[in-house]
Amino acid sequence: IFLSCFFQFLDDLNRWSLLLISPFICPDKLLEAEHIAFVTESISAQTDNLQEVPGSSKDIVKWSDYCSPLAYKPGEPYKLIAEASVDNFSNLGIAFMEDRLQMDNGMVPHKIVWLEIAESAGQGEEEKSKLEKESEHEDESNSLSDKETGAGEHHHLHLSSCHECLQLENSTIESVRFASAENIPELPDDCSSKLEEKNDDCLARGIKRVNLAGKPPNILIYLGSETAKVEFEQVKSILQECIDADSYTIYQLHEEQVLKDPWVDNSLLLIIATEEPISEENHKQFMKFLSKGGKILGFSSAFTFDGIQIKRKSKLKKTVHELVVSKMDSTEIKLNLLLSGYIFEEVMKEDTSKVKTLSRLNDTDKDTVIVHLTYGDSGGEAILSQAHLELDINSMDVQTEEDFNLLKKSNTKRYEVLKEILISLGLSCELSEIPVLTPIYLLSSDEEIHLSFLKWLEGNVDAEGLRASSKVSLKFVSSSESKMEITPSLMPVITEMGSFSSEHFSLKTYQQNLQSKKLGKILLFAEVTTTTMNLLDG
Repeated sequence: IFLSCFFQFLDDLNRWSLLLISPFICPDKLLEAEHIAFVTESISAQTDNLQEVPGSSKDIVKWSDYCSPLAYKPGEPYKLIAEASVDNFSNLGIAFMEDRLQMDNGMVPHKIVWLEIAESAGQGEEEKSKLEKESEHEDESNSLSDKETGAGEHHHLHLSSCHECLQLENSTIESVRFASAENIPELPDDCSSKLEEKNDDCLARGIKRVNLAGKPPNILIYLGSETAKVEFEQVKSILQECIDADSYTIYQLHEEQVLKDPWVDNSLLLIIATEEPISEENHKQFMKFLSKGGKILGFSSAFTFDGIQIKRKSKLKKTVHELVVSKMDSTEIKLNLLLSGYIFEEVMKEDTSKVKTLSRLNDTDKDTVIVHLTYGDSGGEAILSQAHLELDINSMDVQTEEDFNLLKKSNTKRYEVLKEILISLGLSCELSEIPVLTPIYLLSSDEEIHLSFLKWLEGNVDAEGLRASSKVSLKFVSSSESKMEITPSLMPVITEMGSFSSEHFSLKTYQQNLQSKKLGKILLFAEVTTTTMNLLDG
């Protein structure tokens, strides 16, 4: 995420140290012209966790190669104030968004915050008094002591006021909401900010059942200590046939990532699809995920908690039996599934209301094979199954042809039950139609800059107005009347702003809120496109 002007990132300047080259010491030359000041906040991370983006350079970009450090605050997270030219800041931003940006100490940045910095050492008493009245807490935190600066007078880091910060933040969130096809819940970052700490029910405001904890739409599949590439693809394939594939991203959670990577806060659903015993450390991590509103779906797994345990029943292993499954509308569905050889048993505890039986074997024993459990106060819940809902009939190890035929007849019902479970865990299983691609509009908040950019374009496109690229070629046309087919590899860019209108984006509102000197003056806006990553390639 790129954030702008969050004053609380400079919460206690007594803990910051100025570097000798810092222009704060020389107020006559605070920042070079057209330079940007910003804070980078970084955390410890393994370099091999950096994701490689297809088509991007695999080279790690060193933070110091593109900016000059001004001040730092040690600890975790590690914070640095720096300055950079517009071009270098853009290069930092690209590397940051492609997960290729790394601090010189090996840490990985997770927030970059733009700051408005102004020298205020020579202010008159009247102006200083006015500042103190407007924002007392800024005056307390935004001064550096003589000892820290090494100078004989105080220098202030003057930031935009809290009111401006909130306005900018809220307008950004609102614009994202308007541009979204769905109603986006409150962003989790709001809840952790100091401005919102007093509001204990922050997560509860406006949040839908679909994503109770406001988590990113990531689905993780844990298959134990084995690499299990084939098994991962099998489970992933089944899931993609059930869920709205455009709304979720599916990853494999490897054994070495369970305790290290920050997946607990960045995932919506964890699928445990291994018969291996769950270690105590991993079990604690999975419970932590549930306590933060996460969802768990267990397929023939040893994972259990609270009032449920598994019991071995060898005669059921790799056998096909008829199950009776209770649906959300209180109806029942019968189908044949391959069993793991284990069943669920309730352990006597005071509170058994959090355990609900979803499916039993349709025989005299009525053994429980699918259960639903809730956990914590943040919406955490798990559905655990000892029947193989995740396996395709062709990948199941069945003993007889009769069993195979029973599974084949129940295949449609298996998908129905699996979708029912996924929906009850808050996922969307409605297959959305792929929207039609729309043209791109070239917009500008300044008419003079717009004309200047068009003049530059004349020498950078061919005679047909085409800007060719290896992934997406852009054809610049004057108006929307120019009828041409829009494809993922060839998109028209309409340069005349008069024909632009959108219910999702207001250029006027954008102009009113834009506070930068150069960045953001030229926009490429499209209602529907395949990916923005390829649009500027080359």
